[in-house]
Amino acid sequence: MKRICVFAGSSKGSHPSYESKTKELGKVFAEKGIELVYGGAKSGLMGVLADSILKHGGKVTGIMPTHLFDKEIIHPDITKLIEVETMHERKAKMSELADGYIALPGGFGTFEELFETVSWAQIGLHKKPMALFNIHRYYTPLMKLIEHSIEAGFVPEQNRELIFESEDPHQILSWME
Repeated sequence: MKRICVFAGSSKGSHPSYESKTKELGKVFAEKGIELVYGGAKSGLMGVLADSILKHGGKVTGIMPTHLFDKEIIHPDITKLIEVETMHERKAKMSELADGYIALPGGFGTFEELFETVSWAQIGLHKKPMALFNIHRYYTPLMKLIEHSIEAGFVPEQNRELIFESEDPHQILSWME
């Protein structure tokens, strides 16, 4: 794993562990020499992760569509910023650069990115590992929904293996490797 794409919230969330565990993940990325590929913003958990990686000597690549420059504050200290025209180009570039994916807690944008990536894996467009950083059990209801979808016959049982989840960054990265 040289580069991992991380989907994360543009806010920090309401529980202090979201921020503290995100910082821990950033430190582990830097220690292992894993470059972050993400949306390029300074806000929320996205910014917390980028800051932590940079603080510990790691590399960060941000990818942002031009139209978001006013809405999202571009992180001024990242190693590299790639400007694209559309959200579709952003996601395609993130996928092109990444060896795997991790979703941190986040909202609709994070969910959309996660599910598109899982859908792509389901139809064979990639075989990259995907993990949920289940901080403070944030993704536990989603994992229950996935189980329900399998039981209801909408998701093949073998696709349960497409997503790994843990609250331990070392465990996530070991699984991804």
